[in-house]
Amino acid sequence: MKTVLIGSVESSKIVLDAMINNAYPPEMVFGLDPQYSSNVSGYVDLSVIAEKHDIPCMTFRNINDQACVEQIKAISPDYIFVVGISQLIKEDIINAAARGVIGYHPTALPKYRGRAALPWLVILGEQESKSSLFFIDEGMDSGDIIDQETYLIGDNDYAHDVYHASNEALERMLERVLEKLKNDAVEATPQNEDEATYLLKRTPEDGRIDWSAASDDIYRLVRATSRPYPGAFFFYKDHKVIVWEASVHPNTKYIGIPGQIIRSDSGTIDVLCMDGILRIEDYETVADFRFIDGNKFK
Repeated sequence: MKTVLIGSVESSKIVLDAMINNAYPPEMVFGLDPQYSSNVSGYVDLSVIAEKHDIPCMTFRNINDQACVEQIKAISPDYIFVVGISQLIKEDIINAAARGVIGYHPTALPKYRGRAALPWLVILGEQESKSSLFFIDEGMDSGDIIDQETYLIGDNDYAHDVYHASNEALERMLERVLEKLKNDAVEATPQNEDEATYLLKRTPEDGRIDWSAASDDIYRLVRATSRPYPGAFFFYKDHKVIVWEASVHPNTKYIGIPGQIIRSDSGTIDVLCMDGILRIEDYETVADFRFIDGNKFK
């Protein structure tokens, strides 16, 4: 069984490592070129790993470019793994795999198909999800499911915690799936379209904090958009402030306007919310300035 791997992030690396460790290396690796990776959260240069293990590698800007398609067709792979890229795979590549193109999605498909899955899971307050391997078709995460593995999301987990949990689930699942591939024993189950839901695209602007929101909602936004994502943010006197870590505390003493600074020091900032206090514990600013107690964030 000949395979090809296409990817650009940590989950792609997990697949490549698992293939190598299970004596089932791909015929060729296609990795996103580093010069086009600036907007890719958690980018990994797969060419470094491929070269270390003497696996042919080709970098790309757009995987659907003719040069990539021709190279894939020349390999005549049985399976193509497409893991960790946001580009939609077109028909030429799908048809190049004799037995199918395998994709990965960190949700319990058919629930939560679509974009920015991990931030959405935190924002929605989900406590359990599944990593899914499935056959890619021309729809959005809609192909037959090969395997799924459950992982948990804690009440105080940040995006990177969920990222690691989903990747660990992927790693566990790959042990089973790669063994089935080697033995030509892969089976897949169609998704129930009646149960399908879709996550729409998120942009960095969606991380703007609305101080009139409930403190728990703001806290979930901070956790959901924290590293490796762009971060939740607000403005103070026209200066952008990115919040990486925070906590929620009850308010029994302070009366004011949501977004008003209760107290600030060199390490933390307490901000009045509609129903409590958000304590900002890790933040980033471009300019050097001090916060003044009683001032209000935009």
